[in-house]
Amino acid sequence: MTIKERSLKPSKHTLAVALAGTLFAGAAQAQLAGHNVILVHGFMMDDLSNPPASFSDVQQAGADNWRDYWLNRSEARIDWPSNARVEGQIAQTAYQQVRQISQQGLCNNYCIMVTHSTGDLVTRHILENQARWLQADGLQPLKILAVLDLAGAGGGTELADLAVSVAYNDSWYNWPVKQAVKAFTGIDPEPGNLGVVNDLQTNTARNLAVNPNSIPRLRFVGGGSSYGGITKSFIEGTDDGVVPTHSACGATSANGIDSCSGNLSMAGKVSSQNGPSGLYYNHYPVLMSEGANHGDVITNQTGNMAVPVVNNTVLNGLQVDFASRTYNKRAWWQLWGSGDQYVEVPGSDQTSMSNLLYTTLNN
Repeated sequence: MTIKERSLKPSKHTLAVALAGTLFAGAAQAQLAGHNVILVHGFMMDDLSNPPASFSDVQQAGADNWRDYWLNRSEARIDWPSNARVEGQIAQTAYQQVRQISQQGLCNNYCIMVTHSTGDLVTRHILENQARWLQADGLQPLKILAVLDLAGAGGGTELADLAVSVAYNDSWYNWPVKQAVKAFTGIDPEPGNLGVVNDLQTNTARNLAVNPNSIPRLRFVGGGSSYGGITKSFIEGTDDGVVPTHSACGATSANGIDSCSGNLSMAGKVSSQNGPSGLYYNHYPVLMSEGANHGDVITNQTGNMAVPVVNNTVLNGLQVDFASRTYNKRAWWQLWGSGDQYVEVPGSDQTSMSNLLYTTLNN
């Protein structure tokens, strides 16, 4: 194997400040690129088997979800119950927190929202409606600079399609499907107990809050395995064990794809790929990581190399400038030639995806 480096920018560093994990962290240091951070968590399967008895239960689950990395780097969270629907109780719960954020003036200097999984879809609904909600109460709409979507499920997942199907057809021959669905939902699906999973059906998700807006959605995408790999065969194209790449990248079609780019694999190989035919307006796949699974992207998990897709640009004033290098790698059986070309963020396997994006965007 031979490696030839073509360009290498120095890695970027920053000092993260530890803060208390309440709904509102309340310290000005918990910022990203000089802006307060709002977290919106993803699907909580425990809410289906054990519905939260109170909002404090929802809050506690929300705090626990982000505890590994993002909790102490945020000023606020929007927590929501997964046993509800986006346009119903989830929206009502979200509004009360959006209202509090507005009253406290946390986004007067713009906020950056960070979402995980279904939080992508919930946030899309919030952004489409929050100005109308708040103005009706005589409050200022939230000023949002950008949204960072980690393993975003805004395009839905085929696992949700299967869950709803199994709920209405509990036949014995569906056993393999049922195992994948139970790994995803934590329950034996029935028509009335799926909550937000109903909204995660691919067609449903792709018709919810789809009006374009001026807020850029920066996408961070994994391709690893979850639940021991039993869900992968039921998801179109590549996936992170839960969310298909077509959803995480922000593709306009639910057709299965293998990468966020038509000429760059999730492992960084420069070659023709089955990429998206188009992306939703203002959606930008920034980083891919072939090894990162659905949960890895918001934790301190290391060991996964990141690949830059949309890079060296400014999105709504937010500088996107990840270090990158291009090199050639020749397989052991290739006796001549320069081998295949690859692109990567150097040293990214030594840190987590969340820390990589935080330290880079925080410069």
